[in-house]
Amino acid sequence: MERFFGIDVGGNHVKTGIVDKNGEINDFKSHATADLRKDGRFIENLCDVITFRLINHKEIKKIGIGLPGTITKDRKAPIEVTAIPEINGMPMYDMLKKRFPDKEFFLENDANAAGLGELIYSKTDLPDTFCFITLGTGIGSAAVIDGKIFKGGDGNGLELGHILSRNNLVLEQNIGKAGILKLIEERLRDYNGETLVSRTEPISATRTVVAASQGDDFAKSVFFEVGEMLGEGLVALIRIMDIKTILIGGGLSAAYDFILPGAKSIVETRLTPYYTSALDIRLASLGNDAGLQGAAALCFE
Repeated sequence: MERFFGIDVGGNHVKTGIVDKNGEINDFKSHATADLRKDGRFIENLCDVITFRLINHKEIKKIGIGLPGTITKDRKAPIEVTAIPEINGMPMYDMLKKRFPDKEFFLENDANAAGLGELIYSKTDLPDTFCFITLGTGIGSAAVIDGKIFKGGDGNGLELGHILSRNNLVLEQNIGKAGILKLIEERLRDYNGETLVSRTEPISATRTVVAASQGDDFAKSVFFEVGEMLGEGLVALIRIMDIKTILIGGGLSAAYDFILPGAKSIVETRLTPYYTSALDIRLASLGNDAGLQGAAALCFE
């Protein structure tokens, strides 16, 4: 069975692995993004990682790479990668081909790649038209329509995290990792009741999820508010795209059970029965493997 090299580039880590057509990941390794950014040579250092990894996998012919930002329509160069701005405008595809002339490379936005991973490897029955939302450090989004990734007019459509949200901020600023930490801090300052969320230790989203899972009313109220803001974004997404199956993934999906009620309270109020009667919001099935599996799936014929 043919296998592919998947690379999932993130702001904190670059995940790599050998993936087969059944989605099985072998020889997984994670590299600190900060280490690869040393001396402003991210692409060159990534090439070194690829060289080292291929020593034991000489049979690999195709390499898929998911990037956390916008890329050119021909999928050859990053345009705006906020987490690694020094690579913006660099001819990444050409640099990779120069270093590895006998390999094929496939570059894509990371959320699009993860959506493709869900399409191909989903562990549940999934229609061939759906939206995929990642909640984590940022907010990523992708749409699959009739089995194909929707790319928009110039290749970078569906940036849900950058639509206007509450407080004159974009959605990512409100419910990305930094936004949630700020929200917890602000709500805790005004909360006089008992809570498992510490007022003396640094604010932690993970500990707040744990508190919510233990029935903490304050923690649950924070994630309900996060859900409301997500729901407002979903209303716009569903109205514009007319897609009624929504998958939620990413690191913050651990709080899915506490975010969903707030999101549902908004979408069920603001959408008509045409949308709500068929609406299916669910947890993505691949977890943290979606990005890596999707990067490898870019290599499929």
